[in-house]
Amino acid sequence: MGGGSASAKTTLVGAVSEIVPLRTEALVTDASVGVDNLSATPQKSTTTVAMDFGRISLADDLVLYLFGTPGQHRFWFMWDDLIRGAIGAIVLIDTRRLDESFAAVDFFEARNLPFLIAVNEFDDAPRYATEDIRQALAVSPDVPIVSLDARDRESAKSGLVAVTEYALSRLSQSVW
Repeated sequence: MGGGSASAKTTLVGAVSEIVPLRTEALVTDASVGVDNLSATPQKSTTTVAMDFGRISLADDLVLYLFGTPGQHRFWFMWDDLIRGAIGAIVLIDTRRLDESFAAVDFFEARNLPFLIAVNEFDDAPRYATEDIRQALAVSPDVPIVSLDARDRESAKSGLVAVTEYALSRLSQSVW
């Protein structure tokens, strides 16, 4: 799972994981001033510095291992390792800071990893039509765009089911 800083990747992993999630959060300190742009999220007191990890069983024979990437640019060097063996990815976006999603979209497109866009419905975030989001992110028509609430287990789970179905359909198309 990728996306900009503070798009709720940690929250989503925690909401759906059937195990106690591994979190690598650290306190935001003055050392990040000038390095991380926290102007849009001044209340944020912690940040992911490596990854989040969780697990969810979608069926008896289908277990997803969840990896939440760190959102800050200085941690992007880890992303290639975190997607090794992945079947798909979710780009979790915050419509208040859509520009922070471009890098994650570009990353997954460049690696030809099936991904979908998940619009996290923050309470105070503006709502946009799916096609407006697609155009703003410049993603192809075949990339699914879903809405979810990362805090809600069933909503977050629906996003994971959607990316799994999409990735499996892409895999079956490439086999034939």
